[in-house]
Amino acid sequence: MDGDVPNIKKWVVFYPVYINSKKTIAEGRRICLSKACENPTCAEIGDCCSHFKLPFAIEIDKAYPRDFMQIGRVRVLLKKEDGTLYNPAISSRKDPSITNSIDKLAWETGKQLMLRVAELVPRHPGRAKKQEPASTSTAGSSKSGKGGKKKR
Repeated sequence: MDGDVPNIKKWVVFYPVYINSKKTIAEGRRICLSKACENPTCAEIGDCCSHFKLPFAIEIDKAYPRDFMQIGRVRVLLKKEDGTLYNPAISSRKDPSITNSIDKLAWETGKQLMLRVAELVPRHPGRAKKQEPASTSTAGSSKSGKGGKKKR
């Protein structure tokens, strides 16, 4: 391997399930439901990491171990080789102001990034709510033919 290629095996693993509001804690969600977002994708998480100026790598071919239908994960590097943070706003230290036990666990394990990404994903440009036109024609639902039980 080349010396300039980063070793992403030591980077933090971030599955979209960790911040998915549709999942339970038993299914893999790691932040509280009120702060989680609905069905995040790896691309959205990657865009949030680039917003925070954190190096990241998207691995599309990987699946979440608890649910193999959840495809993709993001690897993120929080600290430089000398131990300094890439973004001081995303730290891996404890925050004494958090009292919720689920959020406290997320902070204590160095997962402050999850909370920050979950705040940004709903505002992602790819999530712009498209206005669907209201269907005014309901005449297409009428059936023709006999109704009732079939005889054997």
